[in-house]
Amino acid sequence: MTHDLVTSLRPLLTAEASAEAYASGAEPGDLEQAVWLRLLERLEVDGPPRDPHRWLRSAVRTEARRTRRTTRDERPYETEPAGAAEHEPEQLALTAARHRALRDAVRRLPGRCPRLMEALLSPKDLTYREIAGELGISQGSLGPVRSRCLGCLRRLLTPEVAAR
Repeated sequence: MTHDLVTSLRPLLTAEASAEAYASGAEPGDLEQAVWLRLLERLEVDGPPRDPHRWLRSAVRTEARRTRRTTRDERPYETEPAGAAEHEPEQLALTAARHRALRDAVRRLPGRCPRLMEALLSPKDLTYREIAGELGISQGSLGPVRSRCLGCLRRLLTPEVAAR
């Protein structure tokens, strides 16, 4: 009985959830999941609804309204909560992953760009004069070379950032 009910309601629920999702700010799958849960809870307590199609439409609209209210009432923090610092394990892991991605991209750069970028990213905080001396190029050409290298780096990182 329950299997037949679920099978018969699935196409209607998919259509109703898709229709209501945009206005509520929810994903259609989230609305579907909430309505399925509501149906299972109802089946356990009261049995199947007398008019399943009408009940389903009403349940989708109710869930959509609930989602709209929740979205409207929830406000993101303007700043991170007190104590949520850069030293939390999750933040440390994310920072380390970003640094690894940057270092990997720097190694893939052409020509002398990897050496230049490593010097610029060095914790020694080298001056342009020191970097130019280390790379054996004039200090005046360091800026244009750096600009080209950053352009290459940007092109390398753009697909990786977009993929995430």
